[in-house]
Parts: sequence; structure tokens; C-alpha cells
Amino acid sequence: MPALIEDAGRELRRIVRINEEIKTVVARAFKTNLMAMNAIFLAKRAGQSALGFGVLSNELRQFAMDLQKQMAQLREMTHGSVAKLTALLRQARLSRVFERTRNESTGTGRMLIDEFMKNRQNTADARQSEQIAAHNRRLTQMIADTAQLAELGGVLARSAKIEAAYGGPFSAALTQVSSDFERTIGEIQHSLSGLGRQQVD
Repeated sequence: MPALIEDAGRELRRIVRINEEIKTVVARAFKTNLMAMNAIFLAKRAGQSALGFGVLSNELRQFAMDLQKQMAQLREMTHGSVAKLTALLRQARLSRVFERTRNESTGTGRMLIDEFMKNRQNTADARQSEQIAAHNRRLTQMIADTAQLAELGGVLARSAKIEAAYGGPFSAALTQVSSDFERTIGEIQHSLSGLGRQQVD
């Protein structure tokens, strides 16, 4: 039982670290969204020469909104993990209470508690462990999907940098904005990579 509690505690600490990375990604996605809106306005000011940049800026804005939605789902999943781990810890505490009661009991009472604990423990532990494992698999898959979304964001940012060169007199400003996109999305990718490592550890 102490090993179970240690494992659950370790898992809870891991989830806290994952949530910290999620917060970081959400903040950067919000920043990307704002940058994209500004880039759209800048592209409109630049006119026809920045039409491609404007389209890519709009796509980057959509990327940022999609990323924020994905991160909200990840956050919900981590909250689900916390709920499952809390239930597991509650079961462990209840088992300790039964164990103490069993140790203080004699005769038929002790036999009944033994039988009850045996049946309860076998089904509860297996079910809880499988639920947590399945939940972790879904969380891992969602992190991988989000990392792929961030790859798309990186491609869009690099494409915006190429389009910025055709921005005429606004070329320098558009290049700066596209460099900011690239840097911010690189930070997002780094954070998502950290999330993936958290999931493996």
C-alpha cells in the first residue's frame, strides 16, 4: 500500500508539472493570436503586396485558437487524472482503515473483514489501474496531436517569413513580425516537447 501512495504522489507531481507547461503554452498561444491580429492589420496596410502574408497571418491566428482549444482539452484531461488519482488515494486510505479494524477484530468479524477486503481489493485495484493507464494513453496521444499542430504552426511561421519579403515598403516590418511568430512558435514547440517528456517520465 505505501508503494501505491508513493506512486500516486509521484503521478500527482508529474501532473502539476504538466499543468505548468500547459499554462506556458496557453500564454504563448494567446500571444500568437494577438500577434496574428496585428499582422493581419499590418498586411492590410501594406496592400496587395502583402496579400499572401495576410492570408498566412489569418492561418496563424486560427492555429493559435486551435492550440488554445487543444490545451483546454489537455487541462481537462489532467484534471481527470487528478480525480482518478484522488479516488485511488481515497481507496488506499479506506483500505488502511479496514486493515486497522481487521487487526483489532477477532473471530468471525476478522474473517468477514478479510473476505470483504480481498474481494474489494482485487477488483478495485485492477479497475483503478486500468482506468489510470487508459487515461494516460489518451493524454499521451493528445500531447502528440498537439505537437503536430505546433509543427503546422512552425510551417506557417516560416511561410510568413518568405511572404514578408514580398511586402514592398512594409517588408522589414513584416519580416520582424514573422520572426516573432517563428520564435514564439518555437517556444511553444519546446514546451510541448517538455510535455511529451513529462508523459514518458
